[in-house]
Parts: sequence; structure tokens; C-alpha cells
Amino acid sequence: MAAAKLSAADSEKLSKLQSAVSGLSEISENEKSGFVNLVSRSLSGEAQHIEWSKIKTPTDEVVVPYDSLAPTPEDPAETKKLLDKLVVLKLNGGLGTTMGCTGPKSVIEVRNGLTFLDLIVIQIESLNSKYGCNVPLLLMNSFNTHDDTQKIVEKYAKSNIEIHTFNQSQYPRLVVEDFMPLPCKGSMGKDGWYPPGHGDVFPALKNSGKLDALLSQGKEYVFVANSDNLGAVVDLKILKHLIQSKNEYCMEVTPKTLADVKGGTLISYEGKVQLLEIAQVPDEHVSSISFLWVNLKAIKRLVEADALKMEIIPNPKEVDGIKVLQLETAAGAAIRFFDRAIGINVPRSRFLPVKATSDLLLVQSDLYTLNDGFVIRNKARANPENPAIELGPEFKKVANFLSRFKSIPSIIELDSLKVTGDVCFGAGITLKGKLVVAAKSGVKLEIPDGAAIANKEINGPADI
Repeated sequence: MAAAKLSAADSEKLSKLQSAVSGLSEISENEKSGFVNLVSRSLSGEAQHIEWSKIKTPTDEVVVPYDSLAPTPEDPAETKKLLDKLVVLKLNGGLGTTMGCTGPKSVIEVRNGLTFLDLIVIQIESLNSKYGCNVPLLLMNSFNTHDDTQKIVEKYAKSNIEIHTFNQSQYPRLVVEDFMPLPCKGSMGKDGWYPPGHGDVFPALKNSGKLDALLSQGKEYVFVANSDNLGAVVDLKILKHLIQSKNEYCMEVTPKTLADVKGGTLISYEGKVQLLEIAQVPDEHVSSISFLWVNLKAIKRLVEADALKMEIIPNPKEVDGIKVLQLETAAGAAIRFFDRAIGINVPRSRFLPVKATSDLLLVQSDLYTLNDGFVIRNKARANPENPAIELGPEFKKVANFLSRFKSIPSIIELDSLKVTGDVCFGAGITLKGKLVVAAKSGVKLEIPDGAAIANKEINGPADI
């Protein structure tokens, strides 16, 4: 449909691209048509134009306050019934490269020697054991993480969870100069390809055969979250609300903090709930988008009708000096295509992503404890906000970060910490208030064992 709006030049461009893509043996026919469709939509300039005068603030029926949800059932048999309708899906396509790790990010050790994946498995194991239910775990990998993940999940073979893996689509990067697929320029290995964003979760679930298999088992809802978000745990109140209200799609939202760089906000627009991405929204209106709960039958209906035409996010990159383009979509933008879609305004505690070593410092500290795989905030912390932590480039990689702490300091009463330069921390240190630790260039600054530091700027040993 979009192709009809193309100019003659763009039609020719698309035709040449289609011909080139048809010769790519590395990807399936579904992936080829999905990619060409995405490019066609992008060329046609298809975009949703928002008329700001029509935007309304969502009511409590559209963005439901978490505290208004009915309590969870007291009868374990009722809880089992709810959980037997649920599937947990973790987005597992990311590599740990920004934190200096090779392989899937989900195998970075988070706490007590346990990885993100270990914690996810322990959480679902404890639910299945406690209620005698069968909540399966699905991992959506990318071509970057698939092989490693297959080996890693073998260690859970004796757990009481069904673990399924499937791959999201693999699309060729587009060369900006001549609009040809990068793999057609010669053997580029993995650099010639990209996974097209988490909006691909819906078609990938269908194309993999997992969607039909889950529906045949009587599953009704899928809970979708990033594998690196430690707050993303199954919430029985939300699940019960969705099943009773027959909502097809639910997005959890939480007020934005200064640490958030991505997200958007939910609006009411022409009678439907929609997501405005962060680039379209003034700061004070932005909520962080946490995770999704989606009805499986609704996914099947919309994917089969090719109705999920989410906004396209162009992501320019450079590979070996060649300018390329990745076209991506986001799962949150699918909200407007589902019937009876809602948001739920959840507590900030459900949003605990680990994107950098500064986040790792938080979750490894005494600010949190671990119980049945759940990372729980320490009640001794009076301030509802977490400390703002900024670590210099010397701490960026996990191995370097760990080598600079003999043990993770106590930060229960910390407000902010900024560390720059060659700094190392001893064991049993307590940090409070607002702290800046800045080693002078060429000087190694060691914070001694047992130091208790509050509201200071430290530039050398004399300041401690």
C-alpha cells in the first residue's frame, strides 16, 4: 500500500533493493518481506502526524493508578489459575559490549555470583514451586546472542521451568550512498546485519511458531521486559486486572527521573491511548516506559492482518567507514493498534535497569537485598530516590569496575557520588551525603579500608 505513494525514483530504488534482498541466502522469506515492507514504508514518508489540539491527558481508566488495583487472591488455587495463563518473555538480544563483556548481556554477574539470567530463572522457579503452576520463560535472542544463549540455558535443564528460545529478525544494513544491502558489498560477517528493535517481538513470536504453540497450551498473556531490568518481575495484581478487564495491551509507566534517557509518555488521542516518544514530548510530561503485558490472541490477530505499523526509527551507523542506516521499531508504539489498551502507573521500584557499572554499584550495594531471585530495596533507606552515581571511564568495563572496589561501599545514606581519575576503594567503606572523588592526573588515589566519608570533595589522601 505504501509503495503506491512512492515517487518514480524511490520506486526504482525499492525495486533494485528488493532484487538484491531476494538473493540474500542468510535470511528467511519472512525476514526478506518484513525488511522490504519496512523500507517501503520509510520511503513513502509514512508517519503519524499528531495534532496537538486533540491530545488529552489520559484519565484513570486509561492510565490506571497501581494502588487502585484489586489485591491479589488469597487462595493459592486462584493464583495458580492466573499464573497458568501467563508466559514471561525476556528481550535477550543485547551484548554486554558497553560494559566490556563479550556475549549476551544477561550473563553478566549482578549479585552474589548470580547473572541476570540466573535471577530470572530463580524468580520463575519459585513461582512455579510455590503455586504448582507452569509459567514458561521465553528468551528472544538476536543473531548476536543466539549461539551463546543456547549453550547457557543448558545449565537450567533440571529446573522446573520450560525455557524456550527464538530469534528476532535479522535485517541487512542499508548503505546510505546507493541504498543497497551492506552484505551485497562483499562478505561483511555480522557487521552487515542488525536486529530491527524490540518492535519486532510480535512478528518474531508468530514467525518462530512459539505463538501458536503457547496458544495451544491455553496461555493468554505474555509479560515482556528487558533481561537487564531487575525490577521487571511478575506482578499478580496487574495480571489479575488484565484477565478480569480483558485488556489486550498494558504498558507499565513510572515517573521519569534524571537518570532516564529514553522513554515517552502515554496520551489519549482520538479516543485511543497512544505513546509519544521522548523526542516528541516536553520533559515534564515524560514517563519512563517499563514493560508490557499483551494478549497472545490479539498479537496473532494483528500480525496476521499485517496491522502493526509502528513508527519507524531511523538509526544511522558507520561500518568500516561506510555510512549505513538501520530502520527499527519499538514495541511500546504498538499500543494504538490494540483494543482496550491501558497504561498502569507503577511504583518506581519496578524500574531497575542495569545499563552501566554505576547501576551495578547500586544493585550490588547494601541498598538492595536478594530473596528468591528478587532484588529488594533496603527499607533502611529513607530517601525514595536512589543515589545519583557517576563513575569515570576507568570504571566503565565490569572487570575494571570490580578491580577498583575491594568491597562495595555502604551507600544507604548516599545522595550523590561522582568519581573521576585513577581511584580505588578499600573494604568496609561508608559513603554518605554528596561526594566528589577526583584524582589528579597521573596520581592514584586510594580510599582506605573502613573509611567513613560524608559531604566532601576528595582530591588527595589529606582530604579523607
